[in-house]
Amino acid sequence: MPVARAFRWSILAASAALALGGCMQTAGPVAYLQPHPDLDTMAYGQPYSAPQPVVVANSGGAIAALSNSFASGPVPVAYAAPMMAAPVRYDASYHLDAGDKLRVVVYGQEGLTNSYAIDAGGSITMPLIGAVPARGRTTAGLAGEIAARLRNGYIREPSVAVEIESYRPFFILGEVAAPGQYPYVPNMTVESAVAIAGGFSPRAKRDVVTVTHTEGGGAMRAVVPLGTPVSPGDTVFVGERWF
Repeated sequence: MPVARAFRWSILAASAALALGGCMQTAGPVAYLQPHPDLDTMAYGQPYSAPQPVVVANSGGAIAALSNSFASGPVPVAYAAPMMAAPVRYDASYHLDAGDKLRVVVYGQEGLTNSYAIDAGGSITMPLIGAVPARGRTTAGLAGEIAARLRNGYIREPSVAVEIESYRPFFILGEVAAPGQYPYVPNMTVESAVAIAGGFSPRAKRDVVTVTHTEGGGAMRAVVPLGTPVSPGDTVFVGERWF
């Protein structure tokens, strides 16, 4: 009887050891980042880009398949912001004249920083220094003249910048739909000037036009093709064809 009882206890101990061994081989817990609801997904039906899972332990089977399904999710795509086109600036050698509107900035002097139009006499009028001749000058030359006048008893070391806010208009006459005065657009040609004026009239001569350019107090007139550039203040005349 004692031998049979000892044999029974040995069988029970072996069974318990096998059960504990099976439990020891069970995979540990697995932690996953849960996807959050996305309003864009709900509204537009786009797939949610789930973060990569953080796996503590993985023993294969269903857990491995679940991990792979997360890992193979869509890859986020980065889109570059659209670049804004830089504004077109006229040549720095452009000579100012009546009708041009300027932005004058005197750094640290809010009372002097303002927009100024060149009057019919070819000058701008600023506080403290009064009328400053602008006709025929470049923007850099005018900035230097303003700084020199401010330095003469007003500001010790003035810093001045001048830029063109709007150019003086151009004129188009003759055989166009709407002759008159129009705002100048940088890089304009005779053809674009005609388009701004509504196009040619039925009697217009369409191959060449006459352009009058005024600079430095003098005028120059020439017969030019349609691709010729137009400058601020120019007058474009479209003639009438004879047949």
